[in-house]
Amino acid sequence: MRVFSYLLTTLARWSNHIFVKTKVLPANPIESYGLNPELPTFYLTRLNSASDLAALDNMCKQLGLPAASKKEKLGNIELDRFVAIQNPPSVFSDKSRPSDAIEKSKAIFEALNADATLQAQVIPITILWGRNPGKEKPGVGTLLSSSLTPSWLRKCFVVLFSGRDTFVRFSQPIELRTLLNDKADVDALPHKLLRVARVHFRRQKLTATGPKLPSREKLFNSILAAPSIKKAIADEAKAKGLSHQEARLEALELLDEIAANYSDAMVRVADRALTWLWNKLYNGIEVNNSDKVRELADKGHEIIYVPCHRSHMDYLLLTYVIYHQGLVPPHIAAGVNLNFFPAGPIFRRSGAFFIRRSFSGNKLYSAIFKEYLTQLFIKGYSVKFYTEGGRSRTGRLLPPKTGMLAMTLQSMLRGIDRPVTVVPVYLGYEHVMEINTYLKELAGSSKKKESVLGIFKAIKNLKNYGRGYLNFGEPICLNQYLNQHQPNWRDAISKTDSAKPSWLNTQVANLADDIMTEINNSAALNAVNLLATILLNNEQFALSKSLLLKQLSLYQGLHRQAPYHKNVTVPEGSAEELLTHALKLDKFDIVEDGFGEIISIKEKERALMTYYINNTLHLFALPSLLAQQLFNRYSITVEESRKQVEVLYPLFANEWFLTPLKPNYIDDVFRYFAEQGLITYDGHVAMVNKDSEVLSQLEMLGKVLHLTLERYAITINLVKHYKGMTRSELEKTSTDLATRLGTLHGIKSPEFFDKKVLTAFVTSLKEQGYIQHSESTGMQATDALIELEKHLQELLPARIHQSIQNIL
Repeated sequence: MRVFSYLLTTLARWSNHIFVKTKVLPANPIESYGLNPELPTFYLTRLNSASDLAALDNMCKQLGLPAASKKEKLGNIELDRFVAIQNPPSVFSDKSRPSDAIEKSKAIFEALNADATLQAQVIPITILWGRNPGKEKPGVGTLLSSSLTPSWLRKCFVVLFSGRDTFVRFSQPIELRTLLNDKADVDALPHKLLRVARVHFRRQKLTATGPKLPSREKLFNSILAAPSIKKAIADEAKAKGLSHQEARLEALELLDEIAANYSDAMVRVADRALTWLWNKLYNGIEVNNSDKVRELADKGHEIIYVPCHRSHMDYLLLTYVIYHQGLVPPHIAAGVNLNFFPAGPIFRRSGAFFIRRSFSGNKLYSAIFKEYLTQLFIKGYSVKFYTEGGRSRTGRLLPPKTGMLAMTLQSMLRGIDRPVTVVPVYLGYEHVMEINTYLKELAGSSKKKESVLGIFKAIKNLKNYGRGYLNFGEPICLNQYLNQHQPNWRDAISKTDSAKPSWLNTQVANLADDIMTEINNSAALNAVNLLATILLNNEQFALSKSLLLKQLSLYQGLHRQAPYHKNVTVPEGSAEELLTHALKLDKFDIVEDGFGEIISIKEKERALMTYYINNTLHLFALPSLLAQQLFNRYSITVEESRKQVEVLYPLFANEWFLTPLKPNYIDDVFRYFAEQGLITYDGHVAMVNKDSEVLSQLEMLGKVLHLTLERYAITINLVKHYKGMTRSELEKTSTDLATRLGTLHGIKSPEFFDKKVLTAFVTSLKEQGYIQHSESTGMQATDALIELEKHLQELLPARIHQSIQNIL
């Protein structure tokens, strides 16, 4: 037996170099968990497997940790570092030999108990060969899936076919001293340790692979058997004069249109293809705050990813990142417009389920889609959907559409037995592939339908697009959210499809706004949006290199030392390094004369650059307003500044999904300005240093808000001067006036003329009591609106107000 074991171990190590490619999480466990390679170290694993030991040994060598295959001296005894809680079964039996994990664990505890000065770290290690979840109905896929306890023969097949997708995950070391202090009975501790470990390893596998997959036929039958679907089929048959069988076939066709057909093999192929694609397209993908998501998955939460929607690349990027964070790829709600050959079948087998733009007038479709979504939650699949409903053409977050969120909460009312948590996700790019198309659509062109030809054109145009950014936002646990905002929500729980509670719409709308706020709280600044923010607010869209670098450095420091939110990320590196990187993206020109270099935005890129500014404009809202106050007045008290901020901030918050104003934010920004020598500040009064370069820096920062304030001034002046306008007249005239003002002052920003943006502002004015509206009197200005107009007149250049007055 020893000879056989030795041969098996040798074979495993040899095959490890040929067939195995391992990914480790976290990337640096020593740093993440504070591991000490000098301490006596033991590795607690699920299975006593030669291939597992070889893979772990190789990873320990790479990380600089003690070798798992060696023995560890603890006090006066030597013990194996590799502690497996279960032996594999024999080839022809499901039973396995008893493990010696209890004896090994007991020896560790006894050694520590005998000598209070001894320290040891026991690290749970999850080793998965491939990420195949297996199927509820056994088959070939089950033979190759990552079973927790395969026989040695089955493990040979698993290593052969899935060795290139080996996954090793380190977990937080177990506090053995704490266990000893909590429980004096040393004999009971090993049993407790292994019980906890078994649960931990099962949960880790479920986190990485997801639940076993039902057959498509079985899933469809279970959905069609649901009481709500039976009723919907009966109603459909009655309404259309169909037989029950005909109505059922129609329901089956709808299910086939909607449902995903997840395939681990497709995901693995897609992973390789996307790895090539990202290397082709981007200089890197920066991911932040993923540890929060892994923690939720480890605790058994049902995770719903809700990202912003910038590009079709979002579908691929987020799923790719989730997969590489050791989490099961989510089922993705994709627009039915993407269900075309060959993309549709590929997306479907990668986890996409397809949704129509509208459910109205089709009760059967609505019932089936809701039941399908509920079944995903009940079975434990994570889900991803875009609450904006479509890609943003302006770069700003769109008003949320609440249908999917409403169905999610209704699914919770079916009594899901796990906590359900929404994870907002910010996605950003230094170049969005569809940006030229967006500009044409904003100019009036009709949206082109997705097609195979479009795919080939996209592939043909692949080039360096800079970096991509993915920041996970602050998770929102829906159970806790409802406990806080709707304490009686559990009274509406029903195992069947119950009537919609009266409070649902209100809570869904509030939740949607909170999600969008958390997305913006996690925004990523980058070289392109920072340079665009500077250059688009200068004449001729150009600036000398020296002044550009100073302004860029100012903005970097601002968001590090006076951050809008802790989750906002600021690019590493100096201003010079960021500029060097951005210049490689072919968006900027360099002109050199006898006085030095001038950096400008390429003419063809100027209108497009507003898109990137809009990704992060909300981060500059308050600093820009404060800079404009200082530039205009030279001296201002904190109290005076705060009064004006409190008038305008609610409008900003409504437009950009901002968090409530932090009490010390104004003070933080003023202190940063003082540290940079722009002002003197004693905690009460801010006074500008009147050096011309300082004034220039404040002026540039103040201009960031100008277009927004100009849009406000247009609508407010129309309400003030033309009393009794209808809402539609106000919206149309505001758009016309914006277009005229844009022509006079060379404004190229597409959103400045966007009717949707102006319409949203009118709604905000009405909700906040600035205008009164009735069918008989039309739009009427309130005293608050007159006061608001005075603030805008104080902040904006006189030429803008004069242009508006002349047009009126």
